[in-house]
Amino acid sequence: MYLYTLLAALVVIVAIFLTPQRLKVWVATGVTVLVAIAAVVLATMAFTSTAPITIAEFTTPFFGAETFAVDKLSSLFLVIIAIASVATVVYSRGYVEGYLKRFSEAHIALHYTALVMLVVTMMLVVMSSGGFSFLFSWELMTIASFILILFEADRQDVRRAALNYLVMMHIGFMFLVAGFVMTYSVTGSANFAAIVDYFKVAQPLPLFIILFIGFGMKAGLFPMHIWLPEAHPAAPSHVSAIMSGVMIKTGVYGIMRLMQSIDQNGDLLYTIGLIVLLSGIVTGLWGVILAAMQNDIKRLLAYSSIENIGVILIGLGIAAVGHAAGSSLIGMCGLCGALLHTVNHSLFKTLLFFSAGNIYSKLHTTAMNQMGGLAKHMPVTAIIMLLATVAICALPPLNGFVSELLIYIGMFNGVSDGHEVLYSVAGIIALSLIGGIVVLEFTKLYGVVFLGSPRSTHVAESTEVDNVRIGAMAIPAAFILFIGLLPQYAIRPIAVVAESISGADNSIAVNHFAPTLEALSATGWALIAVILILFVLKHKAQSERKIESGPTWGCGFTATNTRMQYTGESFSEGLESIGKPLMKNTIDGRAVEKGEIFPSEHNYNIRHKDKVDSLLGQWWVKMMHRINEYVMRLRTGRVNNYITFALAFLVVVLVLTLVGIL
Repeated sequence: MYLYTLLAALVVIVAIFLTPQRLKVWVATGVTVLVAIAAVVLATMAFTSTAPITIAEFTTPFFGAETFAVDKLSSLFLVIIAIASVATVVYSRGYVEGYLKRFSEAHIALHYTALVMLVVTMMLVVMSSGGFSFLFSWELMTIASFILILFEADRQDVRRAALNYLVMMHIGFMFLVAGFVMTYSVTGSANFAAIVDYFKVAQPLPLFIILFIGFGMKAGLFPMHIWLPEAHPAAPSHVSAIMSGVMIKTGVYGIMRLMQSIDQNGDLLYTIGLIVLLSGIVTGLWGVILAAMQNDIKRLLAYSSIENIGVILIGLGIAAVGHAAGSSLIGMCGLCGALLHTVNHSLFKTLLFFSAGNIYSKLHTTAMNQMGGLAKHMPVTAIIMLLATVAICALPPLNGFVSELLIYIGMFNGVSDGHEVLYSVAGIIALSLIGGIVVLEFTKLYGVVFLGSPRSTHVAESTEVDNVRIGAMAIPAAFILFIGLLPQYAIRPIAVVAESISGADNSIAVNHFAPTLEALSATGWALIAVILILFVLKHKAQSERKIESGPTWGCGFTATNTRMQYTGESFSEGLESIGKPLMKNTIDGRAVEKGEIFPSEHNYNIRHKDKVDSLLGQWWVKMMHRINEYVMRLRTGRVNNYITFALAFLVVVLVLTLVGIL
């Protein structure tokens, strides 16, 4: 199995490296499309089969027998990965084209090799039964994404962000290794299936927490989220899209696998449900507050990903608590909402990062306060980003509204039926707060970037991106519209996957949701019809009149200029009292003071950084710096010293062997 995999990987790598510079993207696209088609075929077969589809069976020297197989849960994630991967690699053509003169052919080839490897390893992760094959695929996924983040490795901030990511991922990896070793030591197997037996014969909570931390590190769970806001601004936009939209979902996948292993009617599920629910509430609120304070597009989108992971975990937590309390309806509502939001987030977050990539490729900045009025110069990007913005704000008639509605239905059922009312109310309040701040957050993003007037000549001279990138953006946009306008069809496969996790009958969810989702679909189509009618009437009325354009009314002030409009900082100023304790701010320049009636020109910029980063993310930098100082002392430049070090090492190995440690 591994031999054939390595040979196939070698062929792809050689093909990418030997292909001329401008054709490398098409080789990567061809491979990605073939892999995506194979994944969708396998997912379809597994979805329609009563048993998992086994792809390969083999024995590892570490954890025994393992398999690569596709069941209903992994089939859903395979489809998510396939859609995002094809869109990402197609989009990358236009984005990377601006770097062809800057970087060598080997550099571009390495980038596309890592991109294909990331796609394949993510698929292997969700198909692995566990143990060595899972950890091996997980580690390759980390290395591939690390290389992708380092695309602009000549920048110090990129190198720092990539190293931060690598260290945090390996901390999480060690937790996963510890969890699988614990499982193997008790059951003699390290597969996910063996976790079921472990929970029956040993203390289950320590193992769950260890694996929850390991998966949570990849998912961006609070307080292990600190790599996300640094890695996404450093990575190319298409890399940020696939990492945020898909890769962090492998952490969610791991958590779902854990919850699948738990007895659905036991006290353990109840306890774990509370842990997941609380983690989701804290992660969601922390992420959305920090996101609303950001003035950089990609940092805002990164914190938004943390918030959406929180929403998914709220759904999972409510599902677990509901099932443990004996309510299959609440459990299915929460679980279907969490699964559908996993799909939805992969779509609209991919689209948002693509839009950010369009802006960066034209303006060479992601600072919102340097933009404004881009809707007139990049109209297609503006329309597509508006679609993604409405979707992520969970507004009808798009897909984000559907998934959050399902979670709300589960929590409201919990209140009305008297099942764990306190936790349902807590979830409702948290999700409501998150939803309200999200609207503020993305109104700020879209308004400051696309509306108003250009703040510089560079912005005023920007143009729309190429049609290939627009075509790539149309892929997730189409699925956003489908799920939003036809939710009654989208929920059916989601309910089947939810049944495979919880064991509850999927007809419970489908029958309960059917009237609501059909009404939602009809309302969405009616809303679109009304908008189209109004647009036609407006166009007809304007065609018969002379239209004149003029400056926006400035409240009677006659000397208006582009500085007299909202900046990102001023827009979210009202939220600062809440977010200030969570942030460590860096300020350049000086703000206008209240006493300045006729202020002179000011240069003011503020950067909001997560305080948790200082507490948890910087310790390893100091540790590595100190280790480096000690190591550098060993570099004496004398051959005699180096020979002595080698002999000392051999003596240590000999002694450890004699005492039986090695």
